[in-house]
Amino acid sequence: MGSLPILPTISTSFIVISAIFVAIGWYYIKQRKIETHKKLMLTAAVFAVLFFIIYASRTIFFGNTSFGGPDNIKIYYTIFLIFHITLATVGAVLGLFTIWLGLKKQYAKHRKLGPITSIIWFFTAITGVLVYLLLYVFYHGGDSTSLIKAILGF
Repeated sequence: MGSLPILPTISTSFIVISAIFVAIGWYYIKQRKIETHKKLMLTAAVFAVLFFIIYASRTIFFGNTSFGGPDNIKIYYTIFLIFHITLATVGAVLGLFTIWLGLKKQYAKHRKLGPITSIIWFFTAITGVLVYLLLYVFYHGGDSTSLIKAILGF
């Protein structure tokens, strides 16, 4: 196996770290340690933003890596990737809104939305790691190309 690409490895690590901070933050809010919870969740958000900056920069400057695995499983990878992108988008929007509710001290709404947002973020991190594994570990990534071409194979 060759070396792993540095930027995708770092960005995927940042999403995992973000999810770990969300899990720890969830633990601390159950302990009623509000300030610790707040710091942990904001740290999780920082790691998520760092992921996005790296991902967006890579996409803009280098393109996206297309699936390099066997053609007979490409359709499954594509469906899975679309599922992951949907989760990530919903999770990011909910994450921003949930943080905003917490910072605005709208705690009743924050308490209702927080667990849903966290679960979506955990699944985003898990599916993101699986996408990374499929693109760079289990199979050699295909060509770097535009986002549309990488996702849809055009």
